[in-house]
Amino acid sequence: MYFILHVSRHSKIMRIEISIPSQTLTLFDAVGDIKKQYRISTAANGIGSEKGSGCTPLGKHIIRAKIGADAPPNAVFVGRRATGEIWSPQLAAAYPQRDWILTRILWLSGCELGSNRLGNVDTMQRYIYIHGTPDDQPMGKPGSHGCIRMRNADLVELFDWVAVGTPVNIVDTQAEELP
Repeated sequence: MYFILHVSRHSKIMRIEISIPSQTLTLFDAVGDIKKQYRISTAANGIGSEKGSGCTPLGKHIIRAKIGADAPPNAVFVGRRATGEIWSPQLAAAYPQRDWILTRILWLSGCELGSNRLGNVDTMQRYIYIHGTPDDQPMGKPGSHGCIRMRNADLVELFDWVAVGTPVNIVDTQAEELP
């Protein structure tokens, strides 16, 4: 089932902006002030919306679902389900080809028909998330398979602040960075 959530520009809701060049995720509060800024990692393949591209899609999105609210830090997810495993260097060595999705998932859905929604460019059908990653993975530089990776502690904090329906804008412009 598909749905489009219409959020008034005057709504008292937080919003997220993800800057590809800055490799930052900025959370804005309900009045538009910066609440928090995080270092992230977007796609190693750059920007793009096509299925199978391994790229991070641009444009307006919403958080479609929040998954893993009670999961412990470093909980491993496969297919949006907790496996019962907790990431460790030993587990990583046993499964070297896994793309580690850890701790929490904020599943994104595109809002722009033909750009990031429906057809061959659908963000939700591409399973693009904001998710945790092993703490040994670098932040501040591209490295994901299309998703937005965050430090696990940062993701837990963000997860607790945002709601399903929170607007997320992924842009190819430099963010104003906090000191």
